[in-house]
Amino acid sequence: MAVDMNIQELLVIGDSDLLIHQVQGEWNTKNTKILPYVHCVKELCKKFIKVDFKHIPRVQNKFADALATLSSMIQHPNKNYIDPIKMNVQDQPAYCFHVDEEPDGEPWYYDINRYLKTRDYPEGATSTQKRTLRRLANHFFLNGEILYRRTPDLGLLRCVGAREATKLIEEIHAGTCGPHMNGFTLAKKILRAGYF
Repeated sequence: MAVDMNIQELLVIGDSDLLIHQVQGEWNTKNTKILPYVHCVKELCKKFIKVDFKHIPRVQNKFADALATLSSMIQHPNKNYIDPIKMNVQDQPAYCFHVDEEPDGEPWYYDINRYLKTRDYPEGATSTQKRTLRRLANHFFLNGEILYRRTPDLGLLRCVGAREATKLIEEIHAGTCGPHMNGFTLAKKILRAGYF
């Protein structure tokens, strides 16, 4: 995109200190998966008058974090081929929410919680829905106001609503000890932390 815009000088900000040093030729590239990327970047550098590389950790650079997440999700059958990532520069910022709030204002486990407390079914529930609720309730345990999900090894996972889930995801994914893992690994880590 920078080449198409006839940009002469470019500052490249990356979150991988290793890759920055490899592209600058300060360190050798031993990983065969990274070699095509390094060669591609070196070829692109020839199209500019001046190119500087700067390392900024992911936590300080949300854009680099988003690009790293995207690139880790792309796999091509030909290992030496690099799929280009097309980007558009928007005039206005985009907003998104990781976990949607519950539409009726109640947490996802509200009916299970109420059934365990009072043995009442939701209003207008069919016999199939009642049977499903009873079956689901067998996997949950109510301790005071806190609902837990039983695991196969008899452990307990604390059930959380959308608002608390969003905080958990943000803290475990990008908090002080967050390694910015993918969705599957993040979900496993949240379960290991004792939440459902």
